[in-house]
Amino acid sequence: MPHTKQLLQASLGFGLGLRIPHYETILESRPAVDWFEVLSENYMVPGGKPRHYLDRIRAHYPIVMHGVSLSIGSSDPLNRDYLRQLKTLADQIEPHWISDHLCWTGVDNTNLHDLLPLPYTEEALQHVVERVSAVQDILGRRLLLENVSSYVTYKNSEMSEWDFLREVAQRADSLLLLDINNIYVSSFNHGFDPLEYIDAIPVSRVQQFHLAGHRNQGGYIIDTHDEPVIERVWELYAHAVRRFGAVSTMIERDDNIPPLEELLAELERARSITRRVLAQVADA
Repeated sequence: MPHTKQLLQASLGFGLGLRIPHYETILESRPAVDWFEVLSENYMVPGGKPRHYLDRIRAHYPIVMHGVSLSIGSSDPLNRDYLRQLKTLADQIEPHWISDHLCWTGVDNTNLHDLLPLPYTEEALQHVVERVSAVQDILGRRLLLENVSSYVTYKNSEMSEWDFLREVAQRADSLLLLDINNIYVSSFNHGFDPLEYIDAIPVSRVQQFHLAGHRNQGGYIIDTHDEPVIERVWELYAHAVRRFGAVSTMIERDDNIPPLEELLAELERARSITRRVLAQVADA
């Protein structure tokens, strides 16, 4: 692995999640998107329509891979077959990086189809670090881990989520995908300061940002990725740009997917915020 000081790749700019309703529009209009993120599991089967479109689109745009099935925090053994398929896909489409979530998704070979939070204990930390290191050895590259939205906490947690996330990245020598919406959702649900979270994360570890929408149920927020980004999340994004600089930024929309033009407008807002914040930092 390269030295820590050489961890981060240069920013790819501003990207979108590659979604089926937009395949044809992307190929026909070549929108002003700097890169696309693909859901790894959707393209693991060789051939077929998804791979046909991905191969055509990646001829024109940089690609990164984002998974939901690694279950890095589970007590089950690592799924070596899944990792072989993941590596094969990466070898074929040559993504700039691969990411997944700092969570567990099942146990005893049962997939619960959710991104479940971990107890933030030293025991869990050591367990996750060992597994991340093993995955990175198999893939032959650093892994990006994303913070998840959560709705419950554990009584036996010994540290904050941000301390746990930071320690995993540092001890495993991995990178981070910082989801700004997820920070906001969890801060609302659990009553912590999202600025404290952002300020605790090492600048040298953050390779990518996610921005997304959610549904506010009054007493709690559910991370749904089916609404536009709200103002408070945009404000937190500006704070993150001030701290981390120009980081590859992506708008996530997984349901209630609008016409591409609406997502491009959100992406332009991310560009505008970044330009404004970086100009303010330069003038300070």
